[in-house]
Amino acid sequence: MRRMFKRKEEESGIDLTPMLDVVFIMLIFFIVTTSFVKESGIDVSRPSAKTAKKKQQASILVAINQSGEIWIQRRKVDIRSVRANIERLHAESPEGTVVIQADKRSETGLLVDVMDQIRQAGVESIAVSADQK
Repeated sequence: MRRMFKRKEEESGIDLTPMLDVVFIMLIFFIVTTSFVKESGIDVSRPSAKTAKKKQQASILVAINQSGEIWIQRRKVDIRSVRANIERLHAESPEGTVVIQADKRSETGLLVDVMDQIRQAGVESIAVSADQK
């Protein structure tokens, strides 16, 4: 009788190994499929437009704040180094586009200069970011 009681105790435990395997596989799946958002490094007050559309595959973000500072990948850069930075980033992901996030109070001349530097870097797909009205 004692032997029978001991055997039931051993069989009553729940094996958690399959459940842990499933949770681990789901964790890996969610990590791999998550799209990582790249940020320019600063917040800008973008202008709004009725015709604004969401752009897919925006791989390079360039931000221009109201005081005329240019930011690429959380680093402040000079206008003379925009071309070299864009060439390097575009070589890493050539199918993506460059999105310029210009503050609505920034100078238009600086925006045109940045766009010119980006085109000289060999990128033809450039978009200017705006909020939808």
